[in-house]
Amino acid sequence: MTAFADLTSPRVAELLAGPRTPVLLLPVGAVEPHGPHAPLGTDRLISAGMCARAAERLAGDDELRVLVLPALNYGVTDFGAPFPGGVSIGPDTLRALVLDVCGSLARQGLRRIVVVNNHFEPAHVGALRAATKEAGVAFLDLLRRANVARLTDEFRSGSCHAGQYETSLVLADRPELVDTAMLRELPAVHVDMPTAMSAGHKDFVEMGMDRAYCGTPAGATAAEGMSTFDTLTDLLVELIREVGRG
Repeated sequence: MTAFADLTSPRVAELLAGPRTPVLLLPVGAVEPHGPHAPLGTDRLISAGMCARAAERLAGDDELRVLVLPALNYGVTDFGAPFPGGVSIGPDTLRALVLDVCGSLARQGLRRIVVVNNHFEPAHVGALRAATKEAGVAFLDLLRRANVARLTDEFRSGSCHAGQYETSLVLADRPELVDTAMLRELPAVHVDMPTAMSAGHKDFVEMGMDRAYCGTPAGATAAEGMSTFDTLTDLLVELIREVGRG
C-alpha cells in the first residue's frame, strides 16, 4: 500500500511510531489544455505517475516508508485561458494550500514531505518554490539545470508543451486518454516557451501555439514515456533519500 489516504488513523499512528522514517510525496498538477490530443490532467498524471513509481521502488527499503498523498489537481494556468477546459487558481491560493497541507502534516510529526510538480507556468512554479521554502519541505524542481540536463532533447529545448515529451508520458500510463488519430496528424510546432514568456507573451496564442501545443507530439511513443518515467523516478528517489537522511 503506497497511498497515504488508504491508511486508517491507527495505521498512521503506527507509521509515526515505527522504525522506518516516513516520507510523504505530494503530487501537483493542473487542469490545462494540452493540445487537441492530450488530456487536461496531463501534468497531474505525470506527477502522480512519478510518485507511484518511486513509492513502489522503495517499498522494501529498510529505513524509509514512502507514501503518496492525494494530488493537488489545480494550479496557475493563465496561459491556457484562450482554450476551453482550463481551471486556474491564483498563486496565493496555491501557496496557501501547500502551506496548509504541509503544516497540518508537520503538526502530527510528518515533516518529511516532497512536493512533485510537472506544471511549469512561471507563476505556478514560483508559488511552489515560495511555499515549500516557507514550509521547510523539499521540492523536486525539474526546471533546475541539473535536472533539465537529464531529461529529453525536447524538454531541454523549451518547446515541449503537449509535445513528444509529455504525450509520451501519458501514452506510457494512460494511453486511452490520448486521441491517437488526432495525434498522428499534428505537425511539429517550435516555440521557445521560456523566451516567449520572457518577452511578455501572456498566453499560448500569443506565443504562436494556436492549438495549445508545441513540440512534436506525432513523435510520441509509450516506450519513450516509460524511459522518461524511469529518469524522473530516479530524480525523485534520489531526493527522497536525501530527505530521509534529514
